[in-house]
Amino acid sequence: MSENLAPGKDELLRHEEYQRLSEQHREYESRLTALVQKAVLTDEEQIEETTLKKKKLLVKDRMEAIARHAQGH
Repeated sequence: MSENLAPGKDELLRHEEYQRLSEQHREYESRLTALVQKAVLTDEEQIEETTLKKKKLLVKDRMEAIARHAQGH
């Protein structure tokens, strides 16, 4: 989300669920980065990568929904 598009940014920063989701998103991104840097992934790591991508997208969607709601107030 761009700084210019976030008039409710202060409200988002105070929103506990948004903060929790943001941290979770960073954790997923960090783990995905570690997996991508590997030359070869095990079967388990391939499943983990796919699962993390899906979870990361769900978290991002929820964060965007919270942001839209904050902008509406």
